[in-house]
Amino acid sequence: MRTHPFGETGFTVSEIGFGAWQIGGSWGEVGEAEGRAALTAALDAGVTFVDTADVYGDGRSEKIIADVLGNRRGPRPMVATKAGRRLDPHVADGYTKANLEAFVDRSRANLKVDTLDLVQLHCPPTEVFYRPEVFAGLDELVARGKIAHYGVSVEKVEEALKAIEYPGVRSVQIIYNLFRQRPAGLFFAEAKRRNVAIIARVPLASGLLSGKIGRDTAFAADDHRAFNRHGEAFDVGETFAGVPFEVGLTAVEEVRALVPLEASMAAFALRWILMSDAVTVVIPGARNAAQARANAAAAELAPLTPAVMAATREIYDRLIAPHVHQRW
Repeated sequence: MRTHPFGETGFTVSEIGFGAWQIGGSWGEVGEAEGRAALTAALDAGVTFVDTADVYGDGRSEKIIADVLGNRRGPRPMVATKAGRRLDPHVADGYTKANLEAFVDRSRANLKVDTLDLVQLHCPPTEVFYRPEVFAGLDELVARGKIAHYGVSVEKVEEALKAIEYPGVRSVQIIYNLFRQRPAGLFFAEAKRRNVAIIARVPLASGLLSGKIGRDTAFAADDHRAFNRHGEAFDVGETFAGVPFEVGLTAVEEVRALVPLEASMAAFALRWILMSDAVTVVIPGARNAAQARANAAAAELAPLTPAVMAATREIYDRLIAPHVHQRW
């Protein structure tokens, strides 16, 4: 497993991390034992970056991580969490210093640490990125030792570019995959210039790029791929990367023809992301130990050829970009 410096934090992380949304909730039933096994398998495979949020299972994800890490010896992975989505209503005015500190304290308790490695604003309203007082409040939490570093999780390239104007922002988490290629333009170049870490999320487009989803696939009622198809609960870009389901399935069949015989489509999709030297870590989720091991193994895939990369871009430009490129 190759590693990268995580921006200016002093941490070094594996290029494939572990996204802990699935072990929290909103992906159908994933038992706590399965969640622990998935995380353990990822760590055993060399993963040293774990991403979670306080709203994943109302803290369940954070607590599972704390339990697993509490029973392991050796170096501790970098653990990133997120704050802000507990606000109800989720509006810019809720991003006060007091509210953020309360969320941070709750996550510190859930993760059983005095200082959180990294706290990310959790896809706040765009207006928040234009409020310097929000970031000044995070600077204060760093000064007081409650968090070591902070970053942002964003929906839009615009938000990412604005966020990295604040000198304290150490990382940006953004959707980047075969079906969401816009971040690789201006944003990646600017983040790299400023030495800001990039966390690539939704790498498999909510499973579309696993190649295992078809038109007859049924999703549980509590799976966001069933209840958020049109953005009913949160930004539609988080579900299937915002690509209309039928369009995504058509594109997947074209991508399938590019996958080497020895690789799975999921591994291919992860390797595609790692072809960008601006990406610090990609965070696929896993429901069980087998999926976690398969995700980690994608790092062993050979680099993709220029011809294959060009072919993926052509598929994106023709089928996907009209639906997503200018929206996010």
